[in-house]
Amino acid sequence: MATECGARLAHIHGDCFGIREHLLDEHLRDVARRAADHAEAFGGQDWAYLAGLWHDLGKYRPGFQRYLRAASGTEAENAHIEGGAGRVSHSTAGALLACERFGTPGRVLAYLIASHHAGLYDWHSDSSSLEMRLGSDAGRTELAEALAAAAPPILDHGDFAPDLRTVPGGSAGFALWLRMLFSALVDADFLDTEAFMDEGKAAARGAWPDLATLRGAFDAHMARLAADAQNTPVNRLRARILAQCRDKAPEKPGIFSLTVPTGGGKTLASMAFALDHALAHGQRRIIYVIPYTSIIEQTADVFRGIFGEAVVEHHSNAESDPGRENLRSRLACENWDAPIVVTTSVQFFESLFAAHTSRCRKLHNIVGSVVVLDEAQLLPPEFLKPILGVLNLLTRHYGVTVVLSTATQPALARQEYFDPQKSIAGLDDVRELMQGGPHVAIPDELYRDLQRVRVRLPANWQACTAWEDLAAELVAHESVLAIVNTRRHAAVLHAVLPKDTLHLSALMCGAHRADVIATIKARLKAGDPTRVVSTQLVEAGVDLDFPVVYRALAGLDSIAQAAGRCNREGRLPELGEVVVFVPPDAAPPGLLAKGEGACRSVLHGHAGDPLDRTLFERYFRQLYYQCELDKHGIEKLLTVDGKTLAVNFRTAAEKFRLIDEADQASVVVLYRGPDGQDATVDQRLAQLRRDGSARWLLRALQRYTVSIPQRDAERLLAQGDIEELLPGLFVQVSDVLYHPVLGLLTGDVAAPTSAWIVAG
Repeated sequence: MATECGARLAHIHGDCFGIREHLLDEHLRDVARRAADHAEAFGGQDWAYLAGLWHDLGKYRPGFQRYLRAASGTEAENAHIEGGAGRVSHSTAGALLACERFGTPGRVLAYLIASHHAGLYDWHSDSSSLEMRLGSDAGRTELAEALAAAAPPILDHGDFAPDLRTVPGGSAGFALWLRMLFSALVDADFLDTEAFMDEGKAAARGAWPDLATLRGAFDAHMARLAADAQNTPVNRLRARILAQCRDKAPEKPGIFSLTVPTGGGKTLASMAFALDHALAHGQRRIIYVIPYTSIIEQTADVFRGIFGEAVVEHHSNAESDPGRENLRSRLACENWDAPIVVTTSVQFFESLFAAHTSRCRKLHNIVGSVVVLDEAQLLPPEFLKPILGVLNLLTRHYGVTVVLSTATQPALARQEYFDPQKSIAGLDDVRELMQGGPHVAIPDELYRDLQRVRVRLPANWQACTAWEDLAAELVAHESVLAIVNTRRHAAVLHAVLPKDTLHLSALMCGAHRADVIATIKARLKAGDPTRVVSTQLVEAGVDLDFPVVYRALAGLDSIAQAAGRCNREGRLPELGEVVVFVPPDAAPPGLLAKGEGACRSVLHGHAGDPLDRTLFERYFRQLYYQCELDKHGIEKLLTVDGKTLAVNFRTAAEKFRLIDEADQASVVVLYRGPDGQDATVDQRLAQLRRDGSARWLLRALQRYTVSIPQRDAERLLAQGDIEELLPGLFVQVSDVLYHPVLGLLTGDVAAPTSAWIVAG
């Protein structure tokens, strides 16, 4: 039923059952309470409460009330948008009031309130800065009109007295603290609006099993595994690693390393530690962070087999498979309120440095969690300083425990050099889970006991191996994996090998790669001859087990990861064979070349095991010294001015991109399965053409998408091989553009013979 004409409204919802109205006073108080609840975990409840109370103060304006009644939305998302045609601003009034009431400290609330629709602003970077907005005549008019109409209790800030001396981490922690408060506010606003606009959607949230229940499921699963496991040396060692992780779980929260050779069972051992540790210290959830989408589904499937629907995947492909999600899991991706979240490094770290509301919503739910960083050696060097800084802040001030899980621990301790630009602040007090317990004495013991390969280095580091000569060596083995550094190298090597050789590279779409990996596993399990040429995409988390692996010279960590695909289960009567060769072409400039250089330096004159664990610290120190560890100046952008509280949130977020998509284009390819009969991609494209860019459709098409340089996309577009279906989204048109083995044929990768080129 509609309210009286004079009532101030926050939202109006109309459907076939009539009109419902959301009172503004009620919305402000409820958002304030929700925001305070979110922020209580890190002591920010007073700030969050007042931000919630004043966030929509401008909605008291008569102009906004007239607009709302004339053009009400019918979805929760629509109810939040301001600034469009005919819309009336309402998020400046509360920001200005905070500045007037509290002076400079009030700018904290100003950031939160003024940004809660458009995302966090820079303070004074350009004409769209927060400073300009708060100084505008329109802003002052909005505040005056809102104050004239607002209910007096809403304007009362009680005994709130802002004190910036209590900011967690002081000036160094200011930017993260403010983003945490922002997360608490915007999630509260979305949830309260959703509860009004869509009661069914709101009811679908939450109701997750608690961690104690999930640990029971985990224990039962591990008991079944132990009962079924063969009594092999590898399985006995995995059991010791698992027991050691559980023994260490009661230790105080902080930063831990889990240094275990590839194949040592790190995934389940780290989850055991996370569950026990979280329950011992009252932590709320476990966030498992994985570097690549190509392996995240594999890990999520393992966890889902143990924990069922309590596992939420959040990555670019997560919404493409209806069998992998339901309404509750989709909603949990918005704010990570599930007990177990499996996500990518891109999603996790870009969210921690984000400015946009949708990316920031989840941040307050990182507080009080256990974060497992799988394959920690892959932390991107050009962002290493800001990443290490935020990890330190999370563990010092937000109740987070971090586990660095890898076979090749990077050198992340403090490093001081004569050139201060090269210095690394490093992580605080990292404790190794494999030390000091009754089950495993030191990681070196594990590496000795889990040694399953012998690595053969080039006799002459300057002598390149021709592709034809390498192929002759590979065909001497019935089953062998060759890993090269680039997609072009993979295609060239594949062309000189027998036709039944399998191929893997990022020029193949995700669905294609998954099918090939399944074929490889099936062949290996059956004992059939299996030769594979791949780029480094198989090196992190893809469970393949070859008797022989060849690896093009690369970083020492890449060689170690390649070795993890050799004799993985220790079933060979002798050690597996890993051969490092010097490819005909040098590594492309950038991180690959720097990794190769650091590897040459560390292994030069080394007569022992090339995978000796002690070599990796030297290797990573040399690698990091060659790199700009804050290449985009993120730390400077997020340094707060102590007098004005000026921070460039938006610019920092724009620059913090782990994957630079500016020079990349996405092409949806016509891959129709291994037998050419799968019509899924055709059906999805037909739906897209008919219904437009529905979010779930775009997500579904991610599995059929290949990223290529923009220049290649422009050339293919000019040739008529692709079309631009939506801005920035290209679709294959030519039937001969996608090769059934090599994937998308770009300028530097072409099919060996025209007879091979058929529609995908």
